[in-house]
Amino acid sequence: MKSGRQLNKQEQLAAMGTRRFSLWNFWIASLVLKILLIPDYFSTDFDVHRNWLAITHNLPLRQWYYEATSQWTLDYPPFFAYFEWFLSQFVPGTVKQDGCLEIVDKGQFGWSTLVFQRSTVILSEILLFVVLQVFINTSSVTERTQSFVIASSIVLSPAFLIVDHIHFQYNGFLFAILIASIVAAKRGKYLWCATFYSVALCFKHIFLYLAPCYFVFLLRAYCLNFQDFKFKSYKDLIFIVKWRHLFQLGSIVIGVFALCFGPFVKDLPQVLTRLFPFSRGLTHAYWAPNFWALYSFLDKILTVVMLKLPYVHQFTSKFIQPPLIPSTIDEIKQRIAQNNNGTKGLVQDVFFVILPQITPKLTFALTAFYQVLAVIPVLFDPSYKRFIGSLTLCGLASYLFGWHVHEKAIMLAIVPFSFLVACDRRLLTSYMLLAASGYVSLFPLLYENQDFLLKCLYTLVWCMIYFYALRKTTFLSSSVERRVFFLDRLSMIYIYLLLPLVLGVQFLDMMKWRYPLFQKFEFVSLMSYSVYCSLGIIGSWAGLSWLYNFDEPLWE
Repeated sequence: MKSGRQLNKQEQLAAMGTRRFSLWNFWIASLVLKILLIPDYFSTDFDVHRNWLAITHNLPLRQWYYEATSQWTLDYPPFFAYFEWFLSQFVPGTVKQDGCLEIVDKGQFGWSTLVFQRSTVILSEILLFVVLQVFINTSSVTERTQSFVIASSIVLSPAFLIVDHIHFQYNGFLFAILIASIVAAKRGKYLWCATFYSVALCFKHIFLYLAPCYFVFLLRAYCLNFQDFKFKSYKDLIFIVKWRHLFQLGSIVIGVFALCFGPFVKDLPQVLTRLFPFSRGLTHAYWAPNFWALYSFLDKILTVVMLKLPYVHQFTSKFIQPPLIPSTIDEIKQRIAQNNNGTKGLVQDVFFVILPQITPKLTFALTAFYQVLAVIPVLFDPSYKRFIGSLTLCGLASYLFGWHVHEKAIMLAIVPFSFLVACDRRLLTSYMLLAASGYVSLFPLLYENQDFLLKCLYTLVWCMIYFYALRKTTFLSSSVERRVFFLDRLSMIYIYLLLPLVLGVQFLDMMKWRYPLFQKFEFVSLMSYSVYCSLGIIGSWAGLSWLYNFDEPLWE
């Protein structure tokens, strides 16, 4: 009998090894909530996917990317179009009669279509639970508890609940394929890693932002041999490359893309035009909380200041000559009247009144620059930990500096960071900043009053449970405890202030329905979310970048 004494380390490990960590109870519990949310609010994305079902079901394959009866044209890669076609084969007769598969300018559908499409999201998300269960089962005994906390935090993520099961999208199974590539990388299955990532990219092209990290990691870890190489002359450089591995890797990637885009090879320019519509403008109708949100906010502040205080414009024009800034106050007013200045909720080119205009080339250059900084360390250390750190920073760089970024793209950084945070407790503060501000930034997607308590309570409970669980299960990689970064206490204050922000914005939204005066400031709510959450996301990126580049013991 071992009662009355503590278990030793070996006994604890044995107990952990026999413990079964299952996600299926989470699936059953969350299934009940998702079924209850079926009649809830849904966005225009619901009609987007209904229209894609109709296009792929009714039209021959070559016309899929030309059809434009509805403004919600098909703009995902072909694998997702095949997925929509597959789903359309299971549409029941009652759902067809409801108008689900009709190609029309604006969808007319009822309860049966709603239930069917909601069900496809719920069922497709099973893949996420399966992949993360594999992640848990293949972890070592000492990592099993951490892996369970990470996996459950992802499957219960407020983002998947808000974006997929209320707002309506299919991110659950799409990220499951990406996570499968991460799990394969951890296990050293590099060909499987390349396969899963290529498949994920052919389903959703937003994963292209992560391509630099995957390219460098797979090239360095699988195709280059520096350990046994002895350099005598430049001719010996050819022996650095493991040519058989390179051909295997290249064949897999080319094969996946050929399978995806092969049927559309004659119409590839049209497909690419749909996938990369640069005419949509720098920012989305609702500013994603990134660097350009702060840039847009600064432009609004300068505009108001110069209109209210003309002498500020006179003073500024002495140092900054037109056309960098408007030459007169009348020109400022003319720019406001004639152009989309970013507060009209329009999806088109944004014209800044005071600050210089931003071009797609500039956003591409900034994104590429910071991604290069993130992948260089992987060239020297292609470890799993470095790979996940680089993956997270690549996702953050694309989110912060990309062109026409959607607020939902924050998952491109949060999901990889979830796998990284377990490596060291010093990463926890940066992760909490990103998760808290990133999830709160999704709140404006649910603008119905009945969803206010749901999104607030669910996110609050998630943060309390998983921030505490991660703090208890993560460990320091060295014996000396160091702070995550020097602003960690300020970060906690920032996180606590998210609650007053949410309550304050909700109060303004309630008042605008009662008092016409508040309707003049309709964009203030969205601007508040964008500006404040962007500070947290940028702070997280800065903290992780510092640790990634300057804290070598953390990555050993």
